[in-house]
Amino acid sequence: MAISRKRKEELVDLYVELLGESRGIFLAEYTGVTVSQLEKLRADVRNANGAFHITKNTLLRNALEATGNPIPEELLNGQTAAGFALGELPSLAKALVDFTNQVEQFSLKGGIMSGQFLTPEQVKALADLPSLDELRAQIIGLINAPAQNVAGTVANGVRQLMNVLNAYATQEEGAAEPA
Repeated sequence: MAISRKRKEELVDLYVELLGESRGIFLAEYTGVTVSQLEKLRADVRNANGAFHITKNTLLRNALEATGNPIPEELLNGQTAAGFALGELPSLAKALVDFTNQVEQFSLKGGIMSGQFLTPEQVKALADLPSLDELRAQIIGLINAPAQNVAGTVANGVRQLMNVLNAYATQEEGAAEPA
């Protein structure tokens, strides 16, 4: 079914807007994937703070050109779907890689991040990175560990001092009673 010129312009504008808001884009081949499977993927992508659209290659090419992004000619063939990372790149990459592992017909073509092309293997490596929240927790743990060690050492020193003073006090009481 042919798309009207107005609808094509609307789609290019949508892609330009998404490219402007996103930190990266991942492209995939979806031939043979059912509508219900794509709906599940869309939900997973939304949870990863992303957007997922079935694209027309020429319209996506026009949007990439309009935003000054490199145009991956070898990736813009066949049935192409685009995942736009509106939040963290690893979260969206993980959602797409997980879906690739679940649905045999879905395959990653690659992506664009900071003007650089990504291979499917690089997208998979990106998916293995921890999320920003996990990284923050690890950093806080690394910063907190020495402080806990210092606090524990000081507390042990105070505890030992209290034990010594308590022993002297007990010894003094014991020595004073027989007299």
